Amino acid sequence: MARGKQGLQPQSKSSHSKGHLGHGTKGVFELLSGWRRTRESLPFKDRVADAYSDVMVSYTMTSSLYFIAFGMGASPFTNIEAVKIFCQNMCVSILLNYFYIFSFFGSCLVFAGQLEQNRYHSIFCCKIPSAEYLERKPVWFQTMMSDGHQHTSHHETDPYQNHFIQHFLREHYNEWITNIYVKPFVVILYLIYASFSFMGCLQISDGANIINLLSSDSPSVSYAVIQQKYFSNYSPVIGFYIYEPLEYWNGTVQEDLKKLSEGFNTLSWLQQYYQYLRAGNISATNKSDFLSILQNSFLRKPEFQHFKNDIIFSKAGDESNIIASRMYLVARTSEKTQRDVIELLEKLRPLSLKQSIKFIVFNPTFVFMDQYSLSVTMPVLISGFGILLVLLLTFFLVIHPLGNFWLILTVTSIELGVLGLMTLWNVDMDCISILCLIYTLNFSIDHCAPLLYTFVLATEHTRTQCIKSALQEHGTAILQNVTSFLIGLVPLLFVPSNLTFTLFKCLLLTGSCTLLHCFVILPVFLTFFPPSKKHHKKKKRAKRKEREEIECIEIQENPDHVTAV
Repeated sequence: MARGKQGLQPQSKSSHSKGHLGHGTKGVFELLSGWRRTRESLPFKDRVADAYSDVMVSYTMTSSLYFIAFGMGASPFTNIEAVKIFCQNMCVSILLNYFYIFSFFGSCLVFAGQLEQNRYHSIFCCKIPSAEYLERKPVWFQTMMSDGHQHTSHHETDPYQNHFIQHFLREHYNEWITNIYVKPFVVILYLIYASFSFMGCLQISDGANIINLLSSDSPSVSYAVIQQKYFSNYSPVIGFYIYEPLEYWNGTVQEDLKKLSEGFNTLSWLQQYYQYLRAGNISATNKSDFLSILQNSFLRKPEFQHFKNDIIFSKAGDESNIIASRMYLVARTSEKTQRDVIELLEKLRPLSLKQSIKFIVFNPTFVFMDQYSLSVTMPVLISGFGILLVLLLTFFLVIHPLGNFWLILTVTSIELGVLGLMTLWNVDMDCISILCLIYTLNFSIDHCAPLLYTFVLATEHTRTQCIKSALQEHGTAILQNVTSFLIGLVPLLFVPSNLTFTLFKCLLLTGSCTLLHCFVILPVFLTFFPPSKKHHKKKKRAKRKEREEIECIEIQENPDHVTAV
């Protein structure tokens, strides 16, 4: 089992680094987005305070959800060691990243704010030249030394609006995705997505294929392919080990051994010895005759000498005894070889506890079959429990019941989409895919929760205006983070490992499905369904009417003297 743990550990470290990349950069991009939304005319302390107050509530919530979900995986209830190691590393990384955002990165923002306030260059830390001086210099010098703003209006009301992604979302994408002619195609796209996801979920297969555990350029891959192609009707050779002294000459013991090996093709010294005795018409019904003929006659025959390694003798004075022995079993199976072998294990192992004969059954591939026998149920249990935790935590921490409802629906849609599509992409349920499904739950919450809660709390007149506002506020950070996440997956393509390629497939589907929901599906579906924005209209009209009633202007005799009451 230790060998299996060591063999899986590099892939766990790789998936851990990619998982930490997704959540860590999300906090950085959200905080940078909140910083850019602040007014540059404010003191840098106020800008930092506004940025943290705008971002850290949602980031704290998503970090706590990450920590709880991976804490479940790191608990003693998880019986797959690689999953436990991955979740433990992720818990430590989330804590370190959270304190990094609060401490070091916040200090960097303060330093950057001081530079901007005093008109120092953010890279070279030197004073930015005046506009007149820059106009006399070459274009490359103007590009390098410019602060990125028009010099005639350095302190703009909202400089973040000039960011090219923000400009694209505001001027082009928001208008296109909320167009009434685009919405039917988005609905059709989601129905296709849901159909393929559901079809894939019905075809889930476990990952008990040993080829997935090998390097893609390993010679063992060819062996495993040929074995599965031509000899898949037989199980691996199962070692049957008896680790107690038995009365093998006793007829009752012989019958018990026959029952245990019933249904198997056996390669056994005991079976060959019985045939040898019958062929020679030799009687060995007592201990002395049985052991004497076995040692002095049977095991000295050239055709039976290889059985010497299968019998362990002990000698106490002049008396010999068999303290342990082994035989080999091969089962006839169907096309679903691995599933049949797992069922055989489930039948044989309880027998080893109930029978009077003490034995164990083992084959090196059993280490992986044990691990994968629970691969289908474990992600379903962890993901389902994680969704319940999301519902409970969002109920206590935030904000709006419809926001919680939409978040649960979105996370479920992404989780089932990744599960179904990875099955259609020939990804089996193995250790890596389980880790990715756990991570998908948190990744989708991390990106969809701020967008959904901004929408449900928006006070614009219509749902369309609310989703536009939400995309303008969080769309840039989401797009930057998911793009960085997907680019970070490219090196996985050059690792000659089937498990690493499985990791690439699953994380690519995670990022793509999350991006599809944030920028295509949610902006359209949120304009069809609740929450309604009519009550916001009424509140605004009532406030405006009240303000008009109590605000007046008293013009006295002096026309320059105006008093606001």
